[in-house]
Amino acid sequence: MDVSKFLSSPVGELQPIRGHDSYLNRDYDHFAFLPAPLPADVPLGSRTIKLLAEAERALGRLDAAASRLPNPTLLVRPALYREAVSTSALEGTYAPFLDVLEADYIEERKRSAEVREVLNCVEAAELGLALVREIPICLRMIAELQSTIVKGTRGDSWDAGRLRSGQVYIGERKLGIERSRFVPPPHDYLERGVSDWEKWINADDHVPLLVKAALGHYQFETLHPFSDGNGRLGRLIVTLQLVQAEALKYPVLNLSPWFEPRKDAYKDLLLSVSRTGGYDDWLSFFFTAVAAQAVDAVSRIDDLMAARNDFLTLLRADRAKGVVLEIVDDLIAYPVITPTQAAGLHGVTYPPAAKAIDRLERLGVLNEITGRSYGRVYACERVMRIIDRPGP
Repeated sequence: MDVSKFLSSPVGELQPIRGHDSYLNRDYDHFAFLPAPLPADVPLGSRTIKLLAEAERALGRLDAAASRLPNPTLLVRPALYREAVSTSALEGTYAPFLDVLEADYIEERKRSAEVREVLNCVEAAELGLALVREIPICLRMIAELQSTIVKGTRGDSWDAGRLRSGQVYIGERKLGIERSRFVPPPHDYLERGVSDWEKWINADDHVPLLVKAALGHYQFETLHPFSDGNGRLGRLIVTLQLVQAEALKYPVLNLSPWFEPRKDAYKDLLLSVSRTGGYDDWLSFFFTAVAAQAVDAVSRIDDLMAARNDFLTLLRADRAKGVVLEIVDDLIAYPVITPTQAAGLHGVTYPPAAKAIDRLERLGVLNEITGRSYGRVYACERVMRIIDRPGP
């Protein structure tokens, strides 16, 4: 880490650290950055205030659009899967969206390591959304979520679900800590730092919610409190903050797909806050992401509802009735589906579910994607294209 760029930081201080790098098998004598507690008042520039207002309006329109639907919960599953794919890609784990959805029908041992990591993010998101309705965001909660994110991966070490006990640094391991991009605080600072962060994001004060989400994310990533999974967990916490504050009744805002193609700017702006103490550039970037993704999410909701209505029109023209009409609603949440799954979702036996799936295939709503005569899996390509299309 270039220590000279942090010497005059107004939002933290350098602390000397010494230790042993087991990867390079040598001792080091360097510095770590200790972020100061976040401020009670956050002054914003006029441009940032404007972007904040635009983001708040867009978020409100998204929440209203989702709430007007007959069954908004159908949107949650594809949103969580799309977020999981992109948040994992930001950390260098790439898995095609179809592979992740299809994994439900593949034996766990046959899933790729990349797909397993993405599914861990989905599981953590589902767990977090359940927990945040019972308790505020806190160390106990995020420790459990971190353990879920790294389960069965290379990051699943003895300290999973606990604050890290050793020193870490951000950068190429082969270059060592001295040439790293950033060195988070030592482990003996974490308990106090996370406690301050937890109190700040939960405080009943006048800091706008999106400012809390953006600066809370900066502080969490700077603390880097766990041995692995901090980026994925930090982005999940943003969603949990919005749900906890009831700014979103349903977690249908995906920020990671916007950050992913801009990952260099995303990382540079977070680092710049520590170096300069200037919040505005990072906040402007974050608010722009929220506004763009909220508008995009409303557009996807409209297109998904249009697809659903077209499918129902097609079925009514074919004089369809019964479970096949109910399965059409499922296609938003389950664009990849099997007759067995359809039967379970609607409490019917296999034969009527299989007959309904066959009808949807005949009408062009579904396509069989395995080419097998048994264990067949079907995909709704129109819904898949809407969910997985590139964003703004």
